[in-house]
Amino acid sequence: MIPTPSQAAALLRAAPIPAALREIAQILHDAGHEAVLVGGAVRDVLLGRLHGDWDLASSATPEEVQTLFKKTIPTGVAHGTVTVVHGRGPNKVHAEVTTFRGEGRYEDGRRPAEVRFLRDLREDLARRDFTINAFAWNPIREIFTDCFDGLGDLGRGVIRAVGDPAQRFQEDGLRAMRAVRLCAVLEYRLDLDTAAAIGGALDVLDKVSRERVHVELFKLLAAARPILGLLPMAETGIWPRVLAPLEREEQLAAIEHIERLPRDPVIRLARLLWPLRADKAVIEKVIDNLRPSRDERARVLALTNPALGPLAHTHDPLQIRRILAKLGRKYAADAAALHAGEWAQAVTIEEAIRGAPLAIGELAIRGDDLVREGLATPGPQMGKTLADLLDWTLEDPRRNTRDRLLAHLRGAG
Repeated sequence: MIPTPSQAAALLRAAPIPAALREIAQILHDAGHEAVLVGGAVRDVLLGRLHGDWDLASSATPEEVQTLFKKTIPTGVAHGTVTVVHGRGPNKVHAEVTTFRGEGRYEDGRRPAEVRFLRDLREDLARRDFTINAFAWNPIREIFTDCFDGLGDLGRGVIRAVGDPAQRFQEDGLRAMRAVRLCAVLEYRLDLDTAAAIGGALDVLDKVSRERVHVELFKLLAAARPILGLLPMAETGIWPRVLAPLEREEQLAAIEHIERLPRDPVIRLARLLWPLRADKAVIEKVIDNLRPSRDERARVLALTNPALGPLAHTHDPLQIRRILAKLGRKYAADAAALHAGEWAQAVTIEEAIRGAPLAIGELAIRGDDLVREGLATPGPQMGKTLADLLDWTLEDPRRNTRDRLLAHLRGAG
């Protein structure tokens, strides 16, 4: 049940706001400034969700904030943000305090060309992205502010831009990705006018740093209902800007399959890119544009290897083992999760590889064993011998014992 304004105030009054953060608000209040908690943490308290860090907004200018507190960090003074370090020991907080502000025109779709500091809370809330993120809670005066019917949108399960949606998306291109991510995470839908405005701001999204896009996409993919974010990604035109164009049927099949996969954004991303498996260069371009970690990149490329295709339907244990041996043990579980499709096939794959070596390093003998036994000399031929042994054990994993491997090499196996 979505709270009324008075119920919202009661929920926030009972929220576990750190004592040191409350003290910061009190000091600002005592100096004649307004100090309110804003952002996603306020929203999440109202939804009964776990929340992240609290953000403070204030009518105090950065200079006034720095004067009031002994220890501050000029995190982003030009944009009105000062980090206040307050409290002792485990109760110490690093709280970002941002001055109420209005923003001029945006030159690059990422940051405003100019920032105007304000004294009025409503004007500050009017520049925020979505109504459900435009709440404010004054912990000292215990006043809850909702200027744009954010509570109504919580009740309707709607992501709606504050004010003119076209202007909001032109200001910050990342807001388009944030909108679809919130749809997935909160299990909401996009307001129609808000969705329509995204299509006119895709060029602005292109200017956003890929690292920021990566963060939003991976949060979306890790959600319980990613389909609720992926469908609007496709419908608004975000998809080909962030991923790569797909035929509609392939796109819908990938989206539908996603929720049957583990909540691992890398595995789910690999599924979205699987229709492109025949063109490794395209997949590399997409993943590199997202600025992934080295491990994320390696996993996506391994999981989109076309050789994995038969895993979805084959019941031949040897074929399964040979396919996964091309990847090695490191990616076998991921590949099984991605390509099994149904639970029964996942069991088939698990049984096929149980106890089986999937890499030369998992054989019961090493290269130096072969040298000591006079069965090989160091060099390329040794590598081929070990590879042949691996293939022989894939036929029957019970062969992977030292004695049987040596006997096989001597011609007695």
